[in-house]
Amino acid sequence: MPKVKRASRAGARLIFASSEGNADLLYASRFFAPDAFIYFSHRGKTFLVMNDLEIDRARQQARVDHILSLSEEEKKTGAGRKKTFNTAAVLQSLFSSRKIRSLLVPSSFPLGLADQLRHLGFRVTASSKAFFPEREIKRKDEIREIIKAQRAAEAGMGGAIEMIRQSRISPNGNLIWNGTRLTADFVKQRIANVAMQHGCIASHTIVACGEQGCDPHNEGSGVLRAHQPIILDIFPRSQATGYWGDITRTVVRGRASQQLKSVFRSVLKGQAIALRQIREGGLGHEIHQAILEYFDGQGFQTGQRDGRMQGFFHGTGHGVGLEIHEAPRISPRGKDPLKSGQVVTVEPGLYYSGLGGVRLEDMVVVTATGHHNLTRFPKVLEI
Repeated sequence: MPKVKRASRAGARLIFASSEGNADLLYASRFFAPDAFIYFSHRGKTFLVMNDLEIDRARQQARVDHILSLSEEEKKTGAGRKKTFNTAAVLQSLFSSRKIRSLLVPSSFPLGLADQLRHLGFRVTASSKAFFPEREIKRKDEIREIIKAQRAAEAGMGGAIEMIRQSRISPNGNLIWNGTRLTADFVKQRIANVAMQHGCIASHTIVACGEQGCDPHNEGSGVLRAHQPIILDIFPRSQATGYWGDITRTVVRGRASQQLKSVFRSVLKGQAIALRQIREGGLGHEIHQAILEYFDGQGFQTGQRDGRMQGFFHGTGHGVGLEIHEAPRISPRGKDPLKSGQVVTVEPGLYYSGLGGVRLEDMVVVTATGHHNLTRFPKVLEI
C-alpha cells in the first residue's frame, strides 16, 4: 500500500491517537496499536514516534518513512530523568530541531495537548475538513479488503439464517433450537464465531425481532418469535486491516402477514430505485428523496405516530472503509456528488409499531456509469 505523504503550509501535520480507534492514523501508518502514539508529516516525509514496546513491530509493519524512538526523544527533553512522560515536551523537541512552528491537526485532536503546544509557542490549527479526504476514494487494494470483510458478514448472515431456519416453532410461537428457546444472543454468538473464522470481529450486531426492530439501532434481546420480522444487521471489522463489511437482511421464520410481505416488497423496490441512481455525480439527497416519494406513494408514510417516529426515518446509506460510518452520505444531508471509487451502503427500511421493521442492505462501489455490488447474499423474507 502506498505511504501517505503530504506537504502542508501548516509546517507539519500531526496526529496523536490510538490507531485502533482513529481511522486517519490507521490510514496514514497502516499500523495497529492500542495506545496513543505520535504521527507527523513534514516536507513530504512521514514519521512515527513509538515506545520501546511497539517500536520493533512498527519498524516491520508501519508504512511510513521514519520510525523514531520515544525513549530516545524523551532523553533529549530530560523527561526520562524525571520519570515523567510529557507528550508536549517530546513534540517541542522534535519540532524545534526541524524548525516547525505551526501544526495542522484533526478536529478530534486532544484539547489539552493542543493547549500545551500553544503555550509552548506553536500555532495549532484544527482541520475544518477531512484530514485525509483521499480516504473517500478507495484504491483497488482497499476494495479487496472491504470485500473480504463483506464475505465475513455474509458468512455470519448465512450462519444466523440457517440457525433460525432450523429452529422449530413451539405452540406459543417461540422459536426452539436444540431443545431450548432461541434467543437473539444465541444468534449473535453464532454470527461472532463465524466472523472470527474469517478473521473479523462482529460486535454490536443487531438481531431484533418484532417490535424491537422498530428502533433501527436496537441490538435486540430475548426469545425470537415465529411469524415476526427479524432484522439481522452485521458489520464485522477485519482484525488484520481495519476495514469493515456491512449487510442487513430481514427474515421471518414461519409465515409473514400480507402486510409484512407488502412492506418487504416495497423496501426491496426502494433499494432498487436507489441502486439505479447511484453513479458518479449522483446526489445523495436526491436518491434518498426518490425512495421517500416511492414509499409515500405506496401508502407507507414517514412521520410521528403514537409518539414515535415510524416509516423511513434514517438515511439511505453511508460510506464504509476504515470507519463503519464515513463520507459520503446518501441522506437528506448528502449534498456532494458521488465519486467513482466510493464504497457506500444502500439500506432503506420501513418501521411500524405493531408490525415490526424491514431493512435490506447491500454495499456497492460507485463507478462512472453506475455501481458494482459487493454483496452476493440473497434477499428472502420467509425461511
